[in-house]
Amino acid sequence: MHTFNMHEAKTHFSKLVNMVMQGDEILIAMAGKPVAKLGPIETKPKRKLGILKGKLKISLDFDAPLPDDLIAEFEN
Repeated sequence: MHTFNMHEAKTHFSKLVNMVMQGDEILIAMAGKPVAKLGPIETKPKRKLGILKGKLKISLDFDAPLPDDLIAEFEN
C-alpha cells in the first residue's frame, strides 16, 4: 500500500487511479496522518437468470389451503 500526501494526490490523481486499476490501494494523508483510502471497487458477478430452468418441479396444488389439523399446529 502506497501513501501520498494531499498535494501529491491532487497533482498525480490520474497516476493514482491507474495504480488502483492495477490492484493497488492508496492511502491519502494530511499532515502525515492517513485520512482516506483509494482502492478498486469490488464488483459482484452478474447473476445468470434461468439456471434452474427444467430442474425444479412445482406441484399443481402448491398453493392449495393447508389441512385444518396442520393450521391448528401453527396456531398453538
